[in-house]
Amino acid sequence: MEPALSQLSKLTASETHRLDRVVVAISVNPELGTPVPDSLLRDYADDVDGVRVIYFVTALRQITIVAYVEA
Repeated sequence: MEPALSQLSKLTASETHRLDRVVVAISVNPELGTPVPDSLLRDYADDVDGVRVIYFVTALRQITIVAYVEA
């Protein structure tokens, strides 16, 4: 958890806002991204906001996210 908090603290306000928009979209529709072959992961790229998210949805609909925000 500590590495994630450290990375979040390095995001600018604009990057945080862009990432938040994508996280909300995925939370509303967890099937938004495309399945990654041979895995349970999904891949979603928002070209408008420059955010790419690889995520996993558990059986209880919890979402674990790894994100990349382009400058």
